[in-house]
Amino acid sequence: MRVLAIDSSGLTATVAIVEDDRTIAEYTVNYKKTHSQTLLPMIDEMVRMVDADLNDLDAIAVSGGPGSFTGLRIGSATAKGLGLALNKPLIHVPTVDALAYSIYGCEDIICPIMDARRKQVYTGIYTFVRNEEKQEEAGCSEPKFRVLRVQMAISVEDLIRRLNIYGKRVVFLGDGVPVYAEMLAQGLKVPYTFAPSFMNRQRAAVVGALGIQYYRRGRYETAAEHKPEYLRMSQAERERAEREKNAVPEVREMTMEDAAAVAEMEHQMFSDAWSEKSILETISQPNSVCLLAEKAGRAAGYLLAYTAADEAEIARIGSVREFRRQGVAKTLLAELESVGRTRGIRKILLDVRCGNEAARGLYEKCGFQEDGIRQRFYENPEEDAVLMSRTIEEA
Repeated sequence: MRVLAIDSSGLTATVAIVEDDRTIAEYTVNYKKTHSQTLLPMIDEMVRMVDADLNDLDAIAVSGGPGSFTGLRIGSATAKGLGLALNKPLIHVPTVDALAYSIYGCEDIICPIMDARRKQVYTGIYTFVRNEEKQEEAGCSEPKFRVLRVQMAISVEDLIRRLNIYGKRVVFLGDGVPVYAEMLAQGLKVPYTFAPSFMNRQRAAVVGALGIQYYRRGRYETAAEHKPEYLRMSQAERERAEREKNAVPEVREMTMEDAAAVAEMEHQMFSDAWSEKSILETISQPNSVCLLAEKAGRAAGYLLAYTAADEAEIARIGSVREFRRQGVAKTLLAELESVGRTRGIRKILLDVRCGNEAARGLYEKCGFQEDGIRQRFYENPEEDAVLMSRTIEEA
């Protein structure tokens, strides 16, 4: 079997052509150049030097993360483009797995660490074990690669605590070593060493060798299916999430076009979810108040209420999980009160599950008072309903 292997998950850019029992070619650069400048020229030069034909490949192995967001995107885009053009499958090789596999046969704890900034690392915990029944026999005893803890993003302090619990000698490698060597020295209570320079960074030949094993176990995918595994959000995504969290919810009147999105939110939040048809029927009724809350241009929550005489009864209210505790429900209730004043509404009614203490607390903060209990009102599960109301004061 022959694979092209690519790893651009860190500062090192590395490509290789690997077969079952040999590395045909490997090109590695650990220098101050961007992977967008180096990766394709490296592949082209390597292929030219060994007179390889990419059409003869069986698959493309690519380091799928974690690692540098930009580096992973470049590596994945390169692998996907080649895979689509050549009609070859992709083998997603976890970055940290490949780093650990480069310390082949080591029976100590193998701990790759990639700097994830803010005193965090991308890491995993690995070792190699031999078949104890065959240790006394003459001849070759093939070590087995064992994943003790799958790759993760974790603080250095927490990693040190876990390694101390294992109580075994540790071998560290990866670009996080020079960054956190001092913290490791201060916190570790077990013996440890650092891998030498020729084996402490990513190598495409290792990605290819491990990729061939994964391929034979059926762990491969189409080029179209491949996605990098980032383990945590990028800086841009974190900043966007922070902006969304701090954004003030905006409430507007619900339209027929919103019904499908509201029905989807219903099914995510409630066991007795309303259907899209029920929501459409409610929107179309003249005595309904249907509101949709948005944050940063995304649907964040909704409220459906019916009016009769001078009262409005809330039938449904909910906020998307990721936007909870961000003022969505309060804003919807305030807008219902505002709409109610224009329609001559003097009182808002609602019912809430007896066990939903968070919602009851919210309603109490918004001025609702308990009026009574309706026994066994709810189903799935069966539960009493607490009846609550609030009088709308004149503006």
